[in-house]
Amino acid sequence: MTQLDITVHNDHHRLLLSVSGPINSYTFTDFQEKVYKAIAQADTAVDMEHVTALSSAGIGVIMTAMEDAETTGHGFAIVNPSEVAKLAIDSTGFGDRFPIVKNLKLA
Repeated sequence: MTQLDITVHNDHHRLLLSVSGPINSYTFTDFQEKVYKAIAQADTAVDMEHVTALSSAGIGVIMTAMEDAETTGHGFAIVNPSEVAKLAIDSTGFGDRFPIVKNLKLA
């Protein structure tokens, strides 16, 4: 099993979570914990450039994060998702509803 690495950076007015590795049924709880905690505190951007897998569990975390961001009034964006992550998001049929940006300056 490959490990999921998540680093959290304070990027001026927002928290940036850089994610590397698979987000799947084995690793999603760590992803969930860090994303939800960040959104409760500030605007949050999740850099998914180095995500190697994104399962339905990970998609569920992202969808809930979007709702939590709206509830708290904080911004939420997915930054530069890997091809694998983008395909998983698009497979939901709601890819256009996810807040995806190409780089951090647009987040």
